[in-house]
Formats: sequence, structure tokens, C-alpha cells
Amino acid sequence: MSELTGNRIRSTAGKLGLPHLAETINEFTRRADEAKMGYLEFLDLVLSEELAVREDRRFRSGLRTSKLPHHKTLDEYDFSFQPELDPRKVKDLATLSFIEAKANAALLGPPGVGKTHIAVALAVAACRAGYSIYFTTLDDMVRNLKTAETAGQLVNKLGTYLRPSVLVVDEVGYQPLERAEANLVFQVISKRYEKGSVILTSNKTFSEWGQVFGDEVLATAILDRLLHHCEVVSINGNSYRLKNRLQAIARDSDVA
Repeated sequence: MSELTGNRIRSTAGKLGLPHLAETINEFTRRADEAKMGYLEFLDLVLSEELAVREDRRFRSGLRTSKLPHHKTLDEYDFSFQPELDPRKVKDLATLSFIEAKANAALLGPPGVGKTHIAVALAVAACRAGYSIYFTTLDDMVRNLKTAETAGQLVNKLGTYLRPSVLVVDEVGYQPLERAEANLVFQVISKRYEKGSVILTSNKTFSEWGQVFGDEVLATAILDRLLHHCEVVSINGNSYRLKNRLQAIARDSDVA
């Protein structure tokens, strides 16, 4: 390929928004020459790699704006430490069919059993599949909505929690809410109903949500919409954090 042709391809690729092609055209032509590719095979190579780069860029951008606390995957989850948890239930969720159906997923169990890890892993998988995601704790969401309501910006702030295809709400039940706060949560859940998925984690059973939301009627209304299309996974096991802490204490004792 002549230098003139190469420069023209790089310029055209840049104008078409194909930066990877502009940067790697020489490498592409070298690979095509070595493999003796036909024209269509070469075109397939270029387009496939450009798409892969673009998808990876979109995925990384989605993670940056998601507010996820980490990017752990299900491969990093130790199912052997939770023998009562059927891995198939979680792996079924990882197919993301519930997100495609605009349904929800609820992960229930005591602190430290890995609820947030699984919720984040599902969100990461959803982001890779092209869904927009957003992570928040319930406490942060309520605080932000209250601040916006006071400033007369509630409608705009609600959009933060309504726009994403998948909203992850962590730590439901760790702090009891006042009725006005529970009403803000109801607005989010009600407006997302059958329009987008919610993945939530909670240390409370659903029968205890009346205490969490400070109003049995509101709690019932929230649960009615949330559970209509919802996969529920209960994790009743030991705490990973406590396990790690006990192991550290044991190591310190051995050294002493």
C-alpha cells in the first residue's frame, strides 16, 4: 500500500469516526498480506475489530458513569462458602433474561454474605451486554431525592434513577425511613414498573419492610410493583468479611 493511499484511508477513517482503523491500517494490511486474505475477508476483519474496540470503549464508559463501588464478576464469587445458595439461581440471573423482560431481582440475606458482590456482577454483565446501569444505596438515593425536592428539582433528579435500563439499589433496610422518604422510593419503583429493571439487596425479609418504610400501606405498594415480576434469591450463610477477619486474627496469633 502506498503512503498516499494509507494517508487517505487514515483521513477518511477519522472523518467516519473509525479511530482504530486510522491507527492500525498498516497492521491490518500486514495481517491481510500474511494470510493472503480476499477482499471480503479483509473487510470483515477491519469491521469486526472496529466494532470490538467500539464496544469495549462503550463498556468502559458505562462502567465509569455507573457509580458501581467495584467491578467484580461472578467468577470471583466463592459459591463454596455459601453451600445453601444454589449457583444455578444466580447463573440463571446472569443470562440477563430478567433484564430483557424489564423484571427485577432481589438478593436477600444477612450482612456480609455477598449480596452486593452478586448485584454488582449482574450489573457489570448487563453493561457489557449494552444496557445502561446505575448503582446507589437506598440511603444515598433518598438523601439525593430529598435535597432535590427541597430545591424544586425533584423531577430532574428522578431522571437519574429512571433513565438507566438497570438500577441497582443496595442496602435496603439498613436504615429505617420516614413516610415522606418512603414515598420518594415509591415514586422511583412505581415509575420504573415494567419499564426498567431493579436489582436490590436487603438484609430484611419482605415481611419486615413495613418497619423499614415506616408505613405498611406504602411498603405493600412498593412490594406489589417490585415483586410482580421479580426473581428472589435468599442467601442464608456466613459472612465473607467475618471469615477474612477471623483468618487474619488466626494468622496474627500464629505469628505471635
